[in-house]
Amino acid sequence: MAVLAILTIFIALFIHYFYPSQGTETVYVTIEEGESTSSIATKLHQEGVVTSSLLFRFLAWIEGKQDNFKAGQYVFNPGMHYGEVFSILEEGPNYVVRVTIPEGLTVSQTAAKVSEATSVTVEEFEAAAASGDYQVPIIPPEKQDNLEGFLFPKTYELVVEVSARSVVERLLGQFEIEVADVDWTKAEGLGVSPYEATIIASLIEREAILDDERPLVAAVIYNRLNAGMRLQIDATVQYALPQWKDVLTYEDLETPSPYNTYLHYGLPPTPICSPGKSSIVAALNPADVDYIYYVATGGGGHFFTSDYNEFLRVKEEVQNQ
Repeated sequence: MAVLAILTIFIALFIHYFYPSQGTETVYVTIEEGESTSSIATKLHQEGVVTSSLLFRFLAWIEGKQDNFKAGQYVFNPGMHYGEVFSILEEGPNYVVRVTIPEGLTVSQTAAKVSEATSVTVEEFEAAAASGDYQVPIIPPEKQDNLEGFLFPKTYELVVEVSARSVVERLLGQFEIEVADVDWTKAEGLGVSPYEATIIASLIEREAILDDERPLVAAVIYNRLNAGMRLQIDATVQYALPQWKDVLTYEDLETPSPYNTYLHYGLPPTPICSPGKSSIVAALNPADVDYIYYVATGGGGHFFTSDYNEFLRVKEEVQNQ
């Protein structure tokens, strides 16, 4: 009997470490909180992840892993090594989804995108983003609890069972990666700080659709700031409103908010969205033009001018089309 037991253990360990995987298709398995090793073994066997539920339980017992398996959603392949399965279950949920964060989203809108695909709620994401303990170098100390503008827009692969903080850290880390080659020293020459340049980039992101117009919008912003003019950018009013509106009214333009650049001179207190890299680059490299007005002409394009009367004429033509 002793020889048989030893042989059984030898075969089990051989399968555990050397038995080849049998498939590459995807198998999804959910492990519930507090689920027993026996139940987990049965699920994995039913899905074809392991060849034997009994062997799974035996090896888990031999290696003392029964209490190490974490609850959550997993992706496996059929016929995996038992050791591979153990490692995955000990590391935690590995079900990955792709989440696209477009340019121009606010923190709240980003929270909604993340919430749609992961276990993170909007409230959890917003709370994590407002925690104020990430210490982003470009953000002034008194504004560290506001990450608006720094959750970089990109397509991410995220684990479904993920913490809000880890997602925020991932997006912040991507910002640092994307702007690593950006020459922030140009900000000083433009009369702004790197943080203020990011605010300008967020305005550009919401105002410009065409890449070749981003430096022109940047020029208008700097020209108006240098001339002591209000920026009068509709996107800042939209940010101040509780909901996005297709058309702003004159009443909207009187919204009492520090973000309303129709009422207040200078830049808004923070970015109004997360800009893409092209808008950040444009904010640091405005076009060398004297434009101080622009009006949307349709198709995503704008008409730019330094003449107020010409601006009014084109604006009226566009409105009458």
